[in-house]
Amino acid sequence: MMAFKDGFLWGGATAANQYEGGWNEGGKGESVADHLSSGNVSHPRLITKTIEDDLYYPNHIASDFFHHYKEDIALFAEMGFKVFRMSIAWTRIFPTGEELEPNEEGLKFYDDVFDELKKYGIEPLVTISHYEMPFALTEKYNGWASRKLVDLYLKYATTLFERYKGKVKYWLTFNEINCGCLSLGNYMSLGILNGQTRDFTNQEDDVQLRYQGLHHQFIASALAVEACHNIDPDAKVGCMIAMMPSYAYTCNPIDVLGNQKNMRTLNYYCGDVQVRGKYPSFSKRLWNELGVELEMQPGDEEILMNGKVDFFSFSYYQTSCFTEDDSVDSTSANLIANAKRNPYLKESAWGWQIDPNGLRVTLNELYDRYEIPLMVVENGLGAYDTVESGQIHDPYRIEYLREHIKAMSEAIDDGVDLMGYTPWGCIDIVSASTGEMAKRYGMIYVDSNDNGEGSFARMKKDSFYWYKKVIESNGKDID
Repeated sequence: MMAFKDGFLWGGATAANQYEGGWNEGGKGESVADHLSSGNVSHPRLITKTIEDDLYYPNHIASDFFHHYKEDIALFAEMGFKVFRMSIAWTRIFPTGEELEPNEEGLKFYDDVFDELKKYGIEPLVTISHYEMPFALTEKYNGWASRKLVDLYLKYATTLFERYKGKVKYWLTFNEINCGCLSLGNYMSLGILNGQTRDFTNQEDDVQLRYQGLHHQFIASALAVEACHNIDPDAKVGCMIAMMPSYAYTCNPIDVLGNQKNMRTLNYYCGDVQVRGKYPSFSKRLWNELGVELEMQPGDEEILMNGKVDFFSFSYYQTSCFTEDDSVDSTSANLIANAKRNPYLKESAWGWQIDPNGLRVTLNELYDRYEIPLMVVENGLGAYDTVESGQIHDPYRIEYLREHIKAMSEAIDDGVDLMGYTPWGCIDIVSASTGEMAKRYGMIYVDSNDNGEGSFARMKKDSFYWYKKVIESNGKDID
């Protein structure tokens, strides 16, 4: 097994809306995430246009990083983090998205966070927009359905590049931008709230609006990449894709063709635009079949070509199978149409299929396709944890992470240029899909329940000490 290269970026990942809290402190405005109520596997999160007194909104408190950032960063340093993936809350900088001047109190908060990271030699990897755009822009423009957001996002991104030049070397423009290819991505990813939408799972879908919104995000991302390179030539900007790999369920050519279409639509459509700087060859047929007519302005093609990313980052949690045979069981985590259960794989408590070898396949496919450095910026196991005499024993999480690290090492041996690894929810955070705290990913336990009740004390799980050993050995000691 080939060793991870010197300087490999070991760390962990979070998102402001799921971790930060302080939703109405420091001049912060309301984000789309702030309007999502709590939920669970059986009951979807409600989307409310006003904050209602009789509902609980878990992102308001989250894990309260806003008040615990020094303690948390010290714990990350104790684990040995080389990098910490985090996001900036757009509404902490521009509360409604349309202010003439940024909120200095919000800018100062992130200055303090970056200074604290620097004290321990931890490099920040910052997502500019991670599922928390200003709700005011949803109300006024229906989110990214409007081209107006390109200018507003660029102003926001440029403000960050200028303020944090020299403090932040690695940026990501949008989190899991390809979720805009799914109907559930309307609200969370694009800030689109159509008239009949009432909850997170069942959204009124306008495919034309959704793909137009994605185009606007592509333009905004490309302009941001170019702006960052001009402002800080030493900085690197990446894309971030939610990898949703699938296998053909059978060797029936119909399944193989259907699976190829799924892979192209869900995984490569956005990656091709952001890495290659142009829409892929299959896009015109895709648009025709969906009834989509993209409105492009003169110069858009040049903008996309000039704003190609420096590296490709992605989330990887599970794989599924594709078949036209409706009698085959779907996965219980069925976010994708025709996602079928793989009989060779185990599942998590939330029905997510566990497939470390699929990560190796994914890394190889991505590197063959793009030939730019890759980074796994989300990967982890959501599970129920139990506190026993002040300890949290989580061998299931250690096993999950160990097998995926092995897969990454094999992919490096296969020839993949892998920059780093930041497991998702290195500390317990609110689940994006269900709003639960009970679905825990972290190596650090946060004492809070699904109703936001608890001391918010931090406790180290067994996986904390295991991951510390992995980092110290640069991936050699993973037992």
